[in-house]
Formats: sequence, C-alpha cells, structure tokens
Amino acid sequence: MVIKNYDDFVASLLDAGFSMGGGNSEGIFSVITWSWNEDPPYETPVRWHTGDPETDPWEWRIRVLEGRDDIACAKLFFNKSGYITKEWYPYFLAVRRGGRRFMDEYEDGKVSYLAKKIYDIIIENGVIPLHAIKQAGGFSKEDSSRFDRALVELQMKMFVTLCGRRQKVSKKGEEYGWYSTVFCTVERFLGEDVIKLAETISEREAVNKKDHTSHCCYIINCIEYTMMM
Repeated sequence: MVIKNYDDFVASLLDAGFSMGGGNSEGIFSVITWSWNEDPPYETPVRWHTGDPETDPWEWRIRVLEGRDDIACAKLFFNKSGYITKEWYPYFLAVRRGGRRFMDEYEDGKVSYLAKKIYDIIIENGVIPLHAIKQAGGFSKEDSSRFDRALVELQMKMFVTLCGRRQKVSKKGEEYGWYSTVFCTVERFLGEDVIKLAETISEREAVNKKDHTSHCCYIINCIEYTMMM
C-alpha cells in the first residue's frame, strides 16, 4: 500500500496487525519501508522528522497514542519501537506472558529487580512521564544504562507501554523543556478485557494466527525471534 499521509498509515497498520516503528522491517514487516536518511521508493510527501503530523512517521507514534485506543506503540521488536493493534495484541501477549502476571514473573526470577522498581512506580502513579519515573526512583546518570535496559525489558515483556507525552512542570505550574514519553501498564492502556482474552489463547493458537497482508509472517516469527536480546 502506498502511504501518503497519517490516515493511510493507520489503515495499513490496522490491516497488517503489527509493524516495526522505524523504516527497517528487520525481516518482519514495516508499514514505512524507508529510514530517515533514505528516499521513499515511491512518490509520497511522507518524510521523517519534519514535524508535520500528517506526513511525519515520527509524529505518528504519539498521534496514534493520543488519538486512538486500538493501537499500542512501544519497544516491542528487537528492543526497538513497533506497533501492535488491539486485535493482534492478545496473541502476542499469549506467547510473551503465557497467561502469567507481573508478580508471577518476578517471583520466578524472570524480571529484574530494577524493572520491578520501575514497574512499581508506574503502578503507583497510573500514568507517568519518563523524567518523573527517574525522579521518583532516585535514578542518577550513573544508572542510565541499567535504567534504559530495565524499561525496555518491561516493554518487551508487555507489562508497560507508551501512552503519550508530557513536558516537565515548573514550580509555577508552567510546562517547559522537551517532551518526555509517558508510560502506563498495558492493562490501563488497552483494558483488562485484552489481558483476559490473551489468557484464553493457547500458544499454539497464537502461533498459527496469520496476518491479513501479503507479507504472510507467522506470528511465532514475530514473537519469539524478536524477543532475542
């Protein structure tokens, strides 16, 4: 499908069910097939990092989160950004979580202590921007690499997800500075119904689900392969 604007992107994504967030398909699939430093393979006004919400794929990440409730965006494939639609999300959850909740994974040693610390902060606040997570947890610059890995871990395991963006607020109550991405739990963003549906889907059923597009990728390749660290 030729992508000429945001609406084309959404239509293609809903049809496909999932996509890498950047311009590299990584052997899986990407609605946008060219990177920021490449020319599109067809005639289109779509360009990276122009700031135009209609034609800039970078802006679409936040636009789908703030304007829709049927598309999730986070670090989902190869520790990189990606999209999964609400229709497909339960199938990915069925394999990545296997019907288990966060504390099940943590008590079995499958989630790091630092990831739990971040998760607890998100649970306590409901919806919280990145800079506020760091502040609440007392994370320093020396913790930066470990913090980033733990936050990606939570996204890849589908316990937390992006849900918007927010600026810092001064003591006077005025917003300032660069925007930070905002995080919440998957349950809060997509609803408990998605989690409960995932718990009824077997791994075999998830593996056998096919997409609706010509790239014909079995979901097992898009789940297990992209979970490689």
